[in-house]
Amino acid sequence: MKNYNLVSLPHFVSVAGLQAAEVRALIDRAEYFKRGGARLKLSRPVYVTNMFFENSSRTHTSFEIAERKLGLTVIPFDPAHSSVKKGETLYDTSLTMAALGVDLEVIRHPQNEYYNELISLEPGQHLNIGVINAGDGSGQHPSQCLLDMMTIHEHFGHFENLKVAIVGDITNSRVAKSNMELLTQLGAQVYFSGPEYWYDKQFDQYGQFAPLDDLIGQVDVLMLLRVQHERHAGDLNESKFDPVQYHEQFGVNERRYHALKKDAIIMHPGPINRDVELAGKLVEAPKSMFTCQMQNGVFMRMAMIEAVMRGRQLGGLE
Repeated sequence: MKNYNLVSLPHFVSVAGLQAAEVRALIDRAEYFKRGGARLKLSRPVYVTNMFFENSSRTHTSFEIAERKLGLTVIPFDPAHSSVKKGETLYDTSLTMAALGVDLEVIRHPQNEYYNELISLEPGQHLNIGVINAGDGSGQHPSQCLLDMMTIHEHFGHFENLKVAIVGDITNSRVAKSNMELLTQLGAQVYFSGPEYWYDKQFDQYGQFAPLDDLIGQVDVLMLLRVQHERHAGDLNESKFDPVQYHEQFGVNERRYHALKKDAIIMHPGPINRDVELAGKLVEAPKSMFTCQMQNGVFMRMAMIEAVMRGRQLGGLE
């Protein structure tokens, strides 16, 4: 019998379009898994492959652990030793995986919205494989966004009227884009800070930009972003970047840490540039949720994978 409290999706490529009730259901399910909830009972094998065309430590490993905890069979994929190096397209690589019997593919790719060609098929195309987006260029990062929502909910129990500041290289961050959309939908008040040259006025629809020291004593959540040096090709500000100066202007040092509200939390998607976005000695400080976010990532990714399995009725799930 179908469980209407569980999310069911054919693919999971973006947080755009998710209803607030679906977000809360995913958080509930992830928290259930974290508490040691019962493992899925699969009546048929489910095969998954992780196709990472950009470097990753946390997301790649977290997805693989999530898959194994759910009882899936993980098929290795190494882009450096695949036919991609011979010019094979992403679509044809996916077509190959599907033909070989792979049910799900988790993909990280440098191209924004790479997934459109895999899920919006043209006449005559018959690709049948579930796609889970592990990050597309500077576009979306749905699993990081949802594990962040889980971490905030775990700490505060709600989102309504929480003040959240997103600080740093906002324009180039897929985490920032996903989070500003979902936080606004869930009722939080979003603020932005950091270098103005890495901020775009299009984000004004989600919140207001302000100097960091004007926000530091007011916010409940301080969400720091990594400086995305690899996405700064042609950016004149990159050649002038000074990590010491950045930390002084936009990073969290001990002075700013102690100026935070007593129950405020600091978040960072990783990897952290120590003593740039966050002082190295504060990475594991009581207010820092860095390791908690990574732990929660496994359980939220379990919930996301399960949602696509149910949407595609894999392993006998409905």
